[in-house]
Amino acid sequence: MCGICCLVSLSQHPPNISLLKEDILYNLRRRGPSSSQELVKTVPHLPYHCLFSGHVLHLRGQMTPQPMEDPTSDNVLLWNGEVFDGIPVEAEENDTDIIFHHLCSCSNDSDILSLLSSIRGPWSFIFYQACKHCLWFGRDFFGRRSLLWQFNEELDNILALTSVSAISDHQWREVPASGIFKVDLQDCAATKAVTLSLYQWRYPSRENPSEEGVSEKVSTHLPTCVSLVINESNSLTAPVVPLNKEVCNIPEEFQLLHFIKNVDDMEVLQMFLAEQHKKKLVHQFIDVMSGAIKRRVLCLVRDADQLQGDVLGDVRKTEIAILFSGGVDSMLIAALADRHVPVEEPIDLLNVAFMVPEQGSQNSSTKHRKGKNQLPPSPEGLNVNNIMAGNSVPSFNVPDRITGRAGLEELKNINPSRLWNFVEINVTLEDLKAMRQQHICHLVYPLDTVLDDSIGCAVWFASRGKGLLTNQGDKRPYQSPAKIVLTGIGADEQLAGYSRHRVCFEKHGLEGLNEELGMELGRISSRNLGRDDRVIGDHGKEARFPFLDEDVVSFLNSLPVWEKANLAVRRGIGEKLLLRLAAAELGLTASSVLPKRAMQFGSRIAKMENRNEKASDKCTRLQTLSIE
Repeated sequence: MCGICCLVSLSQHPPNISLLKEDILYNLRRRGPSSSQELVKTVPHLPYHCLFSGHVLHLRGQMTPQPMEDPTSDNVLLWNGEVFDGIPVEAEENDTDIIFHHLCSCSNDSDILSLLSSIRGPWSFIFYQACKHCLWFGRDFFGRRSLLWQFNEELDNILALTSVSAISDHQWREVPASGIFKVDLQDCAATKAVTLSLYQWRYPSRENPSEEGVSEKVSTHLPTCVSLVINESNSLTAPVVPLNKEVCNIPEEFQLLHFIKNVDDMEVLQMFLAEQHKKKLVHQFIDVMSGAIKRRVLCLVRDADQLQGDVLGDVRKTEIAILFSGGVDSMLIAALADRHVPVEEPIDLLNVAFMVPEQGSQNSSTKHRKGKNQLPPSPEGLNVNNIMAGNSVPSFNVPDRITGRAGLEELKNINPSRLWNFVEINVTLEDLKAMRQQHICHLVYPLDTVLDDSIGCAVWFASRGKGLLTNQGDKRPYQSPAKIVLTGIGADEQLAGYSRHRVCFEKHGLEGLNEELGMELGRISSRNLGRDDRVIGDHGKEARFPFLDEDVVSFLNSLPVWEKANLAVRRGIGEKLLLRLAAAELGLTASSVLPKRAMQFGSRIAKMENRNEKASDKCTRLQTLSIE
């Protein structure tokens, strides 16, 4: 994980680091606390300059400060990513160093595009190719790492790129994850204008986006001084197979199972698992998810001699944390992480709750509990009364806290020898307002809806990992030291987990559902991933997304939709059916049939300040902060 930034100016004088506002540099340093440095590239006889600013969170191999500069070629690299596969990286090597060596060996555009196409893992990058006076930049196919851009006609700084910015007068936008961009700086210096060359992501065969659609999407927020050219002769190869949109030959069970009304939820899952073909698919899914999680929990430097502090006694330092609600997504991640994290190493389960009103002021809460976001009836094995009677603070007994504690007990049953650290992260209204103004509003930006605010705040507090740890019946303050945070984003988008998917299926059938799922994955970079990367990275931690591993996405994309979900079956089973079957096969019980509950409702942040807002509304709290 790194904070990367580049300023390009058309001027006879090098750009000054003061052009980067102190709040932006502060946010970049928080992402990369291990190393920070700047580099200015000045080219004789050409009126352009580049300022590179790199801030590193050291996770793999030898510590490698950025920006990296090659003394032979004068090339410069800023890299914010992880190479999990596709390019060989040994355990003792640093992937930034490996990528830079490969980039410096590229002799033409095709070589660069081929290299980037082969990487398996999340990344954003900025690469200055000195011999051709070109600046390359972009994000991976899914957009799992943040990169923002800004163009300014009025100042010498014609282009600014950064992992994270701050709310300001100048408009920042997220760099679209449509492909890789190249700017010819020599041409910019001659014309005093910017032309962006876009190299698109393309599937090797069918289902490629039209150039008109991509051009319109990218050009929407570009100023008039910037022109866009889509390179037709070269492109990147998408790292996943296209979505299977088959709708014929639907199995009879898909059409008939919705008639089974009086069968226990777990029994329904076992009925599916009794079918040989279905069970084979479930085991294939478990294997591919297990591989994705293995890469994400082992690709980091571990100090075997390092112990945690007084709270836990003499145990190994925690390296891996999971955003944990006790729902089926986070439970599957935890169960599979248990396979690969060293058994003597704890795993932190980060569970966030926002304070609910006291019992004396429950009129509106009572009405809310009757609504659609209430905690669903408890599946067999989940005793809510026993869970609530535990050590939880009553004001924070939100749905995700209850299911989280129940999930903890399931994980203990699966592996009682593992130290599972259930971290209760309790947020008051005062904490929320203070941290939103100091940090979160700048990280969510340039997104600005009520949904972005709710999820951004919930993820920020959760990933910070500062809360209470219950150890042998005693609660103590605890700060998670884990640098890696696993999150379940991508499961709902691929496995029809949202309520809108059920509505779409009921209105438009499997054809409509396929279209909706294709759209979900296509927009996940702009709706979710950039924001979540900025929010989690603010704590000097790295977000890793196993459901968006290339092998996982390719496996799920290869299946017809009815193998992934069966929305003819009731809520709590039909959505994300393949995932629920995998959880049941791993020995998870109550959590495998919990209905989907969005983080903003499960943690209760959505009802903490303004209950009359819609998720798509502009967030007035963020707008107020932007004016101040």
